[in-house]
Amino acid sequence: MRNLRSFLVLLFIMTAVVVSAKPKIRIIATGGTIAGVSESSTSTAYTAGQVGVQTLIDAVPQMLYLADVSGEQLVNIGSQDMNDQVWLMLAKRINQLLNEEGYDGVVITHGTDTMEETAYFLNLTVKSDKPVILVGSMRSSTAISADGPGNLYAGVAAAASPESKGRGVMCCMNNELIYAKDVVKMHTIDVATFKGANAGPLGYVYNGEAHYFTNTEYLHTTKSEFDVTGLERLPQVGIVYGYANCSPLPFQAFVDAKFDGIVLAGVGDGNFYKDVFDVALKARQKGIIVVRSSRCPTGPTCLNGEVDDEKYEFVAALAQNPQKARVLLMLALTKTHDWKQIQEYFKKY
Repeated sequence: MRNLRSFLVLLFIMTAVVVSAKPKIRIIATGGTIAGVSESSTSTAYTAGQVGVQTLIDAVPQMLYLADVSGEQLVNIGSQDMNDQVWLMLAKRINQLLNEEGYDGVVITHGTDTMEETAYFLNLTVKSDKPVILVGSMRSSTAISADGPGNLYAGVAAAASPESKGRGVMCCMNNELIYAKDVVKMHTIDVATFKGANAGPLGYVYNGEAHYFTNTEYLHTTKSEFDVTGLERLPQVGIVYGYANCSPLPFQAFVDAKFDGIVLAGVGDGNFYKDVFDVALKARQKGIIVVRSSRCPTGPTCLNGEVDDEKYEFVAALAQNPQKARVLLMLALTKTHDWKQIQEYFKKY
């Protein structure tokens, strides 16, 4: 009888532990406005990347009710200084946390300037279906009505939710959950700057819970062909901006520098100015991959539209804006230099 009682007590304790166990969430801090400090709480001037990860966590004790939260400081920079090496470090570290160290999700604090590019890079290189959520802020940590703490709380709520699993990398800003492929910073200073440019948000966070009303259709994370495990550097890809009476010099400079790829932020449906078009043809003759995208904030760059892509062996970016086309092209070039295969990547990702 005593052994039975002991067994039942042990079973009750074990059940209580299982029931009460919270998701294990790791916050990786990279700097940005969310970690910024200003001299005045009413000033728009500030210095990014001044506050450490533990200070960010301590400022939002409410999220500890949602998850077992811990943090680490990867870098502490403004995201205008985000670079390939940090991207590689970040992807490798996230894969380690999710696949080897038993974490249930990762939240990344990040500056807003290049958040969309980092999110898309991770969407193609993270090898787990567990949630990866990027958060930031448009106001520094010392500003009146700083939006960082609320975004961090919502990001942890999303990362801790079982409903977030398998949806790819997302940004959580202003309570909206936006897929990495579609997220765009649309305004320079508005706290509601991030939008799903073509497809809208996937869902939202309300009362500490993530709610979704749609899913992701394109390949990502565990279904992605791209792997950074052994990569120490990424191919060189530049972006050239199109405009009326456009100079061919920037495009020519990338050709002369022997870049691996060039993305055109073209006018309209990814169109070239005539002088730039001539240089693009020379780039293709040298084996440089040329991707046509558009400076328009929404809409696709159509394959074989006004430009005959098949004839000139250009790649159409389709739904990708120039900065994300660059990310995909960099990763595509780690696999192949065949423009037809790269075009297939743009269709799938």
